[in-house]
Amino acid sequence: MTVDKRARGQLLFAKVCDHLNLLETDYFGITYRDVENQKNWLDPNKELKKQIRSGPWNFGFNVKFYPPDPAQLSEDITRYYLCLQLRDDMVSGRLPCSFATHTILGSYTVQSELGDYDPEDTEYNRELRFAPNHTKELEDKVMDLHKNYKGMTPAEAELHFLENAKKLSMYGVDLHHAKDSEGVEIMLGVCSSGLLIYRDRLRINRFAWPKVLKISYKRNNFYIKIRPGEFEQFESTIGFKLPNHRAAKRLWKTCVEHHTFFRLVSPEVPPKKFLGLGSKFRYSGRTQAQTRRVSSQIIRAAPIFERSSSKRYTMSRSLDGGKDDLLCSKCSQCPIRYLILSSMLYTEIESLRLTAILGDCDGDAEPGVLMSAQTITSETTSTTTTTHITKTVKGGISETRIEKRIVITGDSGDIDHDQALAQAIKEAKEQHPDMSVTKVVVHKETEITPEGED
Repeated sequence: MTVDKRARGQLLFAKVCDHLNLLETDYFGITYRDVENQKNWLDPNKELKKQIRSGPWNFGFNVKFYPPDPAQLSEDITRYYLCLQLRDDMVSGRLPCSFATHTILGSYTVQSELGDYDPEDTEYNRELRFAPNHTKELEDKVMDLHKNYKGMTPAEAELHFLENAKKLSMYGVDLHHAKDSEGVEIMLGVCSSGLLIYRDRLRINRFAWPKVLKISYKRNNFYIKIRPGEFEQFESTIGFKLPNHRAAKRLWKTCVEHHTFFRLVSPEVPPKKFLGLGSKFRYSGRTQAQTRRVSSQIIRAAPIFERSSSKRYTMSRSLDGGKDDLLCSKCSQCPIRYLILSSMLYTEIESLRLTAILGDCDGDAEPGVLMSAQTITSETTSTTTTTHITKTVKGGISETRIEKRIVITGDSGDIDHDQALAQAIKEAKEQHPDMSVTKVVVHKETEITPEGED
């Protein structure tokens, strides 16, 4: 496989997926190590030579987005590659398991790789490795379970493996070293459901994506703004210190990509530059919703592939060996870095959120000061409009921010989405003619009440 160094990352990724006969590609990515030996995801839109500036050109093929429900993957070969990644996660210690879980997952690995139990070969699983601390006791327990799987196909064994693995607390969690506001060493974990906080290997907090209003980073600091609770009036901002600027940016991009992939229906289009404002970075691949639709249309016969090279004692190492810059329109030097994460859940509701932003230089004001805040709510028989107007000064920048949320209640068939969206944008522009609508996010999510509950 040969790829020119001036080629974009997408070409290399496409060639690898083609070589692996993989169609459900959106869950995977190409990794490389930087000069600090930190894992980075290859940007599909940038040239290879611009991403790897020094050191050997060693790449890895890894799972980037761990599907919360692997059973919804369309092809067995996709689940197999996910299994390989998880087995490597387990053996390397990135996916901690109890002894009992290692036993269960190991037994399904044996069934998938070697087939039915052979009573005449009692040493067969000595070549396989199931845990960081591999023991004879573990091998014996795996063998005891393996005896019960006679007739189970490799695909069935892998599905059972994944059904157990997805329940592990660290399944699909991408960990980043950090310190809290008191300087205590912690780990920040990014996953499909949100941001997790760990201290001494114990989870001490969790911020689900629907509760996160904004994420940002500045230098080596990473911030999340949290939606106010039921009895709280204002949002709260929590800050963390990362080892350096690159680590903060890496964490920021990971959050952006995970939120987009798992929470949005389609990726956000990078905003057109207005007076040089804004960063181009957005997650550019398909979302999980999109890839499921595409995967459901796969019509090829199930690929035939050999489950072999990953199984020996060293256990495959897989193949592994962001900001928004809103610059002040007056001086073009004062950056505001943030990304708004809008994700709400309503019952039978259409939620429309508009945000308009205007930045001005005000060097005399104190940074981080809330100058004013106003909330206006209006209702009709079918809609509720809430307008939040805040004026803050942070980092020497005066920011006026207006968020309008229009919630339309009713049966989905009764709502004209295009008309509602056009009307909302029109009203926002008429009410605030001196500002621009920089973002429109439409969310349609239905919550079904289980039978038997009021």
